[in-house]
This record gives sequence, C-alpha cells and structure tokens, in this order.
Amino acid sequence: MKKGLLLSTFVKVRWLQKWSSRQQLEAYQEKAVSKQLSYMKKHSPYYSQCKEEPLPLMDKEKMMRHFDELNTVGVKKEQAFEIALQGERTRDFQEDYQGISVGLSSGTSGNRGIFLTSETEQAIWAGTILARMLPKEKLLNHRLAFFLRADNQLYQTIQSKAIQLAYFDMYQSFEEHLARLNHYQPTILIAPPSVLLRLAQAIKEKHLAIYPTRIISVAEILETRDEEYLKECFSLSVIHQIYQCTEGFLGCTCEHGTLHLNEDIVKFEKEYIDEKRFYPIITDFKRTSQPMLRYRLNDILVAADQPCACGSVFESIEKIEGREDDIFIFNGLKQKEVAVYPDFIRRCLLFVSEVRDYQVIQTASNQLIIKAQGLSETTQQKIIQEFAKLAADQEFEQPMIRFQPYEQEQEKKMKRIQRIVE
Repeated sequence: MKKGLLLSTFVKVRWLQKWSSRQQLEAYQEKAVSKQLSYMKKHSPYYSQCKEEPLPLMDKEKMMRHFDELNTVGVKKEQAFEIALQGERTRDFQEDYQGISVGLSSGTSGNRGIFLTSETEQAIWAGTILARMLPKEKLLNHRLAFFLRADNQLYQTIQSKAIQLAYFDMYQSFEEHLARLNHYQPTILIAPPSVLLRLAQAIKEKHLAIYPTRIISVAEILETRDEEYLKECFSLSVIHQIYQCTEGFLGCTCEHGTLHLNEDIVKFEKEYIDEKRFYPIITDFKRTSQPMLRYRLNDILVAADQPCACGSVFESIEKIEGREDDIFIFNGLKQKEVAVYPDFIRRCLLFVSEVRDYQVIQTASNQLIIKAQGLSETTQQKIIQEFAKLAADQEFEQPMIRFQPYEQEQEKKMKRIQRIVE
C-alpha cells in the first residue's frame, strides 16, 4: 500500500484543497476531466476507438458487456468474476488479480458488477475518505467497526498504527458480533442502516454497551424515521452517511449532517426527473483502472433547496430517495399509468405510528405486499386508508394490499420500498 500517497491525499483533502466558488470548482473539474479523457483515449481499448463527442452514456449492463476492453489494466471479466466469487464463498477477500483488487457489487439493481481498484486508487480512496469522515476534534487512535456483506482490500487500506479497523462479516452470527463489539469498544461504527437498527435495539435491550462518537451509515438508504431512532439510541446529534457504490465514493455528510456530493473527485451531470429529483451521470477523474466516464446511475437524488451552513461549494443533497426501479407504477384513473416515487410510499407508513420496521413490495400494477410485525386489524385499516388517500391524490386505482410478517435477512440489503413486477 502506498502510505505516502494516502497521507498526502489526506492532508490535501483535509486542509489544503479549498474552493471559494462554484466557478473555481468547475474550472478545476473541467481541467481534470480533460486530462482523464486523454488518458483513457490512450489506455482504454474501448475509448481509444470511440469517436463520439460528447462520449456516449455508460451504464452497468454496458460496462459488464465491454468489461475486457474498457479497463486499462488488462483484467478479464471471467477471471475477475472467479476471484470475486471465490472470496464470497470462502469469506477470504485478500486475493487480487495481478496487483489489482477485485470486488463484486451486491446486485440490488438486478445486475452484479465487478469493480477494480489499483494500489494507487486504494491509497487515494483511503486518504479521501479518512479526511472527510474522521471527526474534527480527534484524528488518531480510532477503533473502527465496519459491517459489510463482503470485505475488500480497498477497505483494509484504512488500517494503520493510528487507526484500527475491525471487519464484521454480516454473514456471521449476530450474537458473536455483539460479544466482539462489547470487547472492542469502537469509537466509530460503520454499517448499513439495517445493522445499525439491530445494534440500537441491542443497546435498548442491554445486550450491547458501546459508546461510539460517530455513526456512519453505508450501503442502504437511511430513512428519516430510522435516522431519528439511531440518534436517540446512540445519543448523537448527527448520523453520518457515505454515498458509495461500485461506481465510487460519491458523497458524504459534513459536520452539519448535510449530504454533499464529492465534486473534487467526480463530476456530476443531472438527468432531471422533475424540479428537484435527478439521476446522476458521473465522470470520475481520479480512477484510472476502470473508467467511469458519463456513467448513468439509476439512483434517485433529491437536490437540497438551500446551500449548507457549512459553506462548502459542493452540491448539497436533501436525500437519496431510492432507485429508478423502486418507482411504483399504478393503473391511472385519467391516464394509462401513474408513476409514484418511493417517498410517497414511505409517507403512507410514516403516518401510521404503530409501524416501525416494514417493507412495501409492488408485485403487480394493482397489488402490494406490506410486511410488518404484529399488525392489528386497526393498524392494517390505517395503512389501507393512507394508501387510499395517496391513490385519490395521485389519481390511480387503489391497489389490493396483502399483509405479511416482516423479518430482515441479515446478509441482504434492506430495501423498504421495492418493485418486483414481472
């Protein structure tokens, strides 16, 4: 690992690299993107043949189809998949491919993707994420507890004499995790919301006694109700978030709790859905082994109305609402179909105070399954009434609702709102 590069990146991001205006930032981006495009034209067989201006959009399906000729390090898709799958089977994630770390996305959007990182990229990632996420009042002697479905050499680059990182495999026993956490006493806890909620419940039930000074939510959407519950259980004023996926380190919260896009390493174009919602189209100008050029994500981001009080020129995001395939499609009363964004579905459950953990699944244009624990007939009627109000407001046919028990599977990502329509 290139410790010198990690340290220099940390210093630059934490203290030296500042922009006083959007214009200054955009000028920096333009120069960095131009340099990146020149590099890819020389080193990526795919882009060396591409003559279109501007570059055509890329997505996960297209990237996996052209994986071999896209990457600049000669990694073959079949061999990379085998390394990544072997790590998943054995739970040993240390093997690499000719010095390149290989990881596998969880495939929540229906397409599993491979991601590559070189030693240089790992050092830059680690330096950037530490600079952004370590508390201002304390830089050293942290004990990080990190929960994720799969480990990767990328994450282990954080490990050092000054910072301990303990990986907690989500496939392992939760009771073992509690015992280990009680002994380890992390100062920073990094986990998906589904895990954080279970840990919070364990604290309430006196099975866990830890006092982290920072909680960082990753990998899943952090809903407002869950965020407030975590603040209460961990006695913290802010629950931090990292917006990271296969495609890169895309955003994180500031000390005020606002999610900012990482515009010093990624340029964001926007494909607007309405006045505030958009799909991001990213160009990563720090990553060279696997090009991310005009890559369209299917995440639904909601732009903030006001700039953040922290003063950052990086764009503020109100929330990550969900994915494109989480938008529910109902039979319309005045038109053939009505699209309903995930937030409107969440609100139907938010107004029913008896419901805490839940999942709403659309299985057909007129059918929903709602999973929750211990729903009385009265509570079920309240939920049905909320969906009736939504149907009337949005002018679609009221769906039939079936209720089922809710149980979060530890090894799977939590998706509160999900559309599974054949």
